[in-house]
Amino acid sequence: MKQIFRTRGICAQAIAVDVDETTGIINEVQFAGGCNGNTQGVAALVKGRKADEVIPLIENINCGGKGTSCPAQLAAALKEVLANK
Repeated sequence: MKQIFRTRGICAQAIAVDVDETTGIINEVQFAGGCNGNTQGVAALVKGRKADEVIPLIENINCGGKGTSCPAQLAAALKEVLANK
């Protein structure tokens, strides 16, 4: 099921996340805005992996002293998806 999350504190304005409700595997991630190469890279690296395995790897990444980052915001979005299963 694809869900869209509004981000906070980063260049990307939103993240569209598609996680399989049964397996928890990430099918697709798309960032709206942000550093295109970096966000495409993050999306490619998490695709096909279980959301609960990805979250601890990316949730504390800090971009430029902002206290968050595109990967950290993706982790927050994945946590919300898992909480609403």
